[in-house]
Amino acid sequence: MTETKKSEWNSNLAFMMAMIGSAVGLGNIWRFPNVLYSNGGGSFMIPYIVSLFLLGISFVLVEYAVGFRFKKSLARILYSVNNKLEPVAWFILLVVFLITTYYVCVVGWDLIYIFLSFTKAWGANPDLYFTNNVLHVANSWDGVFSIVPNVFVSVFIIWFLAWLIIKRDLNEGIGKVSKILLPLLCIIVVVIVAFSLTLPGASVGYTQIFTPDWSALTNLNVWLAAFGQIVFSLSLGMAIAMTYASYLPEGSKLVDNAVIVAFSNSGFEVFNSIGIFSILGFMTVSSGIAFNELVTSGSGLAFVVFPQVFNTMGPAANIIGPLFFICILFAGITSVIALLEGVCYSISEKFLIERKKTATAVCIVGFFISSIFATGAGSIILGVFDAYLNNFSLLLAVLMECIIFGWVYKFDDLIETLNENSTIKVGKTWKVVIKYILPICIGGLWIQGVFSTITTADSFSSAIMTILTVVLIVVPIIFAKLPAINKDYYNV
Repeated sequence: MTETKKSEWNSNLAFMMAMIGSAVGLGNIWRFPNVLYSNGGGSFMIPYIVSLFLLGISFVLVEYAVGFRFKKSLARILYSVNNKLEPVAWFILLVVFLITTYYVCVVGWDLIYIFLSFTKAWGANPDLYFTNNVLHVANSWDGVFSIVPNVFVSVFIIWFLAWLIIKRDLNEGIGKVSKILLPLLCIIVVVIVAFSLTLPGASVGYTQIFTPDWSALTNLNVWLAAFGQIVFSLSLGMAIAMTYASYLPEGSKLVDNAVIVAFSNSGFEVFNSIGIFSILGFMTVSSGIAFNELVTSGSGLAFVVFPQVFNTMGPAANIIGPLFFICILFAGITSVIALLEGVCYSISEKFLIERKKTATAVCIVGFFISSIFATGAGSIILGVFDAYLNNFSLLLAVLMECIIFGWVYKFDDLIETLNENSTIKVGKTWKVVIKYILPICIGGLWIQGVFSTITTADSFSSAIMTILTVVLIVVPIIFAKLPAINKDYYNV
């Protein structure tokens, strides 16, 4: 890596902000409360904390050590480990890119709701409004040929904002934006949580977090859910940490940074859940709807349940509503730019394309793919993409990284890299976790995810997943076979 590239990431604060921002993503705001409630309430915190140490911190350390030691893009790193592994890198990067294409669409929905929230334009039936007025969900698959204008425009805006940020060098782009958006995000979350605790019935909600169902600890699915949440919330397997760490200067305390990022993310999830559960408790008391009927996963919580909550809040909702959706927007943008960084870095390094041109090409292609989700059938197709890419492809990426860096690469070199400047040291225990425990746990989670995805798919979903499978096999091979323009690319 050139001296110019090294100097781009000269601020450890920028690195920490970017890493925490990428971890504190849009999905964490609504996914964790549902996972927490559905898996034993307060008792879920035990498998969650175990998973945080066993999987989260352990795997983040692998990505930090690899990125910092090689100081190359993911594609070049795996080529350096073994030249036959380069297609694996492009597979991982393609998975990340495809996840970004539909993630941008969800952020686009949120952008629409920022404007709707000022007047509560969703009316008395937010569910029907979301389906008919925002998504314009079609009754048949013919809807894929019908563009939904408001979603299409919002998707374009999010991609344009991502392009404006990602085309700049790290300190001027991701670094500077993270230093601004992350503090604002935290301030908004604190305001929302503080306000929610003053609502009548708040205790009905937040006590759910501290009321454990101890029988859940004997349920294997609860432990798998905890592992899945950590994979999702820390963006494991997406090469974000690996890419960012490759830019760090010598002398960085890698283990210390990893622990701070992991605990900051988990602290945010729990703190944010207190606010969300308090608001749902208020909703239960004021509307008479049972608490378990309000806790839903996915977009239903953000775009259906919360508008219902805001309808019952009175004038206060005119402030708390826009703040909530702005909060989601900030979280979404920080995650989008983090997801795109690894993709752009690998393309730029192999084909010697300057950052701005790479970012432009990636964002244009991404926008056209995202346009599929801005159709009448878009939300249905998005659900298929999400189930397939998260339950199958992403977990497979984590599993392959564990095997590659635990067994193929000389693992003791990673231990040496981590311990060189860190206050906290790692050793044989970490080695056992990465080589033996994690592959077994992730393998089990992957099998469960594949089984769930296949058994619940209809014929059209199966067709889409078949196409995705072909794309995820063919495209990585093509990128790996294309000759590198960078003459140093093949120097290992």
